[in-house]
Amino acid sequence: MRPSLKGTPRDQTTCLARPHPGRRPGDPDPLPASADGPEQIVNGTFDTGTAPWWSTGNTTLEIDGGRLCADVPGGTVNPWDVIIGQDNVALVKDETYEYSFFGIATPGRVARALVQLPVDPYTQFLSANPELSVSGNDYSYTFTSPVDLPTGQVVFQLGGSATPWRFCVDDVSLKGGAEPEVYRPDTGPRVRVNMVGYLPTGPKNATVVTEETEPVGWTLKRAGATVAQGDTTPRGVDPSSRQNVHSIDFGRVTTPGTGYTLEADGETSRPFDIGANLYEELRTDALKFYYTQRSGTPILDALRPGYGRPAGHVGTAPNQGDVEVPCQPGVCDYTLNVKGGWYDAGDHGKYVVNGGISVHQLMAAFERSKTDGTHKDGDLNIPESGNGVPDILDEARWEQEFLLSMQVPDGKPYAGMAHHKIHDAAWTGLPLLPHLDPQRRELHPVSTAATLNLAATAAQASRLFTPYDAAFAARNLKAAREAWAAAKANPSRYADPADGVGGGAYNDDNVTDEFYWAAAELYIATGEKEFRDYVLASPHHTGDIWRERGFDWGNTAQLGRLQLASVPNALPDRDRVRRSVLEGADRYLAVARAHPYGLPYNPPDFDWGSNNLVLNNMVVMAVAHDISGEAEYRDGVLEGMDYIFGRNALNQSYVTGYGEVASKNQHSRWYAHQLDPALPNPPRGTLSGGPNSSIQDPVAQAKLRGCAPQFCYIDDIESWSTNELTINWNSPLAWISSFLATPAPAGVCTVTYTTHGQWPNGFNTQVTVTNTGTKAINGWTLKWSFLGGQKVRDHWSTDLTQSGATVTAANLGWNKTIKPGGSITFGFIGAEAPGPNPTPERFLLNGTRCR
Repeated sequence: MRPSLKGTPRDQTTCLARPHPGRRPGDPDPLPASADGPEQIVNGTFDTGTAPWWSTGNTTLEIDGGRLCADVPGGTVNPWDVIIGQDNVALVKDETYEYSFFGIATPGRVARALVQLPVDPYTQFLSANPELSVSGNDYSYTFTSPVDLPTGQVVFQLGGSATPWRFCVDDVSLKGGAEPEVYRPDTGPRVRVNMVGYLPTGPKNATVVTEETEPVGWTLKRAGATVAQGDTTPRGVDPSSRQNVHSIDFGRVTTPGTGYTLEADGETSRPFDIGANLYEELRTDALKFYYTQRSGTPILDALRPGYGRPAGHVGTAPNQGDVEVPCQPGVCDYTLNVKGGWYDAGDHGKYVVNGGISVHQLMAAFERSKTDGTHKDGDLNIPESGNGVPDILDEARWEQEFLLSMQVPDGKPYAGMAHHKIHDAAWTGLPLLPHLDPQRRELHPVSTAATLNLAATAAQASRLFTPYDAAFAARNLKAAREAWAAAKANPSRYADPADGVGGGAYNDDNVTDEFYWAAAELYIATGEKEFRDYVLASPHHTGDIWRERGFDWGNTAQLGRLQLASVPNALPDRDRVRRSVLEGADRYLAVARAHPYGLPYNPPDFDWGSNNLVLNNMVVMAVAHDISGEAEYRDGVLEGMDYIFGRNALNQSYVTGYGEVASKNQHSRWYAHQLDPALPNPPRGTLSGGPNSSIQDPVAQAKLRGCAPQFCYIDDIESWSTNELTINWNSPLAWISSFLATPAPAGVCTVTYTTHGQWPNGFNTQVTVTNTGTKAINGWTLKWSFLGGQKVRDHWSTDLTQSGATVTAANLGWNKTIKPGGSITFGFIGAEAPGPNPTPERFLLNGTRCR
């Protein structure tokens, strides 16, 4: 069935299919075309029986009422487990074909209709997912062949159903001479806003697509009443969208409310809210995503209604399981139990380098906000809730345990290094629930990059888990030291870029950045000279690491720099490190200010997973805000979220469940509602990868050729290059939403924290709080957090309690009032923990941040 083609008269700058040979740009649109080339399908009407059609051995072809029919068996796993097809279908390069048929399913089913290469890698030139019904429908698709191929193949893939069904097809036709379909996404109103909303005290910007070159009027309305008015600011043609656009700034409006709309140039935006708690739910939802990505455990429907499923890869047939996984042939002579962890993306692979940055960002989100108490035990509704440990750490531990399990055991070659990845021996299809995956699982060779990811995250975990599980913390520190030593002994064992069958290669032939990140985490955790010296000597320590395109799993020096800047430590040049983060944030802020969509990312072509790069640039700005307290950096983060939530060329939110129009068909084998109505869409709070100029998948290539960067996206489950979901894309979303959900405005106070004495297993600290405001403070509580497992033993002049690493000091009756310019002093005796004991840097007095 042809998709509808929608657009608006003034919003025509979209991604068009390849022009038909012989037509020139600017030629008038042709009349509706009929495919008048020669018929490529033999016996597509089945008047002469079933030949030359063929099927897999588990089904039999028959003619029923003049149609080709087959009973499709149940209990199959992959779509290609049951196939009906025809070979030797000739394709001509650059020719545009119309492929059509009539199809029936009893009961209704989603099938796959493909025109493809008939041998490995089975390149698909057309990939369609017709939703077949009992009454039957006509379906028609067009595609342009990128190759000359006399031996093409037309197939219907019908497998993957637990129950049997019946398939019938008729009037199968493939003809050249068709006009290419022009794909115009439905971009809705030309006024683009953050559809979720704006904070009352934050920036409020919108973009309008228009042909006008002079300012036009805008009106902000709520419940039919005008709230504010003004004129737009023309911005010219935006290269990332190829649209002529204007900006709208309505930041002076601060009144909370729902149902706001913005009108300009005869268009009305989608509705949005102004409210103070817009990011609290996102913080939770972005983290809840990880539970349903878990491997090796059942997902309980009671905890995630609609998402329950059996445990995947635990060795229950047809699974071969992750409990005793061998290496690829010739790689090792042992097996490992690598059960658990998170599935990396929409497939069943688990990768140490992707898991490393993901679990790091979850732990970093907790470490940044542990003083604020943002992340609590029970807030994610996971099986571990109620165990006394913040849920975000429980979720991080699920992945960290997996990373530890990937370390080569003592006595084996490359002991201490980490295997790069574990996944199926061959690719599987969609949909496929994890517990039904029948493939053999394999460990892939060790890599220096994976080993350093383990060293970094294990060092980080060693300090964060000490207050909750000292044995697990010690296990992590031991693993981190062993991984560091093994990486130094094997500094250039790189993942093979050709090792991409059954899972991504994740190859990286420059791991100096991973060495820097790991050294930084080990130094913060231990304070030891070896790691300090390595950090200071690394070219990444003083080099310009603030890439235009942002950081990701393959570019991790930024993680080391951000950690050294934001986590208390005694690095000699730490002031310079902190200034460098401000410089990086200034760069991204300048990019955002220059961009008419407020986007802090603007390369000439957008990368795979561009949305996660946008968010990681926002992380740099957020850390700059934490360091400096300057509001402009936080404003830059908020404006970046405008892009994610709809202020973009496609006028859609990239987070499932957020905004009136949002991504919902991300590439996944188990969130595959688009292919199987019995399965769910991805859970609320799932980030899509976003525009990708390289459009590697057949769906994107068929619809998005020549696309402007912002238009190189389609919300289709088969568009794995633009619409994937991954653990390392949701991790910066979780970090940023945690940052925005914990606003800590600067208070009118300063804190002096002085350690007067330190001895084995103990220290003596005095704290002075000064009121720098003009009003008396009547009653106070002061919060801060230790780096690791330090404990308060005795205290005076305060009522002092501790939870995990977070300490709360409260006034006594006689010192509850702090007069303007006055101060109070209290003290305590602390018990040391392994590692350094730096001065805390984040203090909250009555919920506001002291300087």
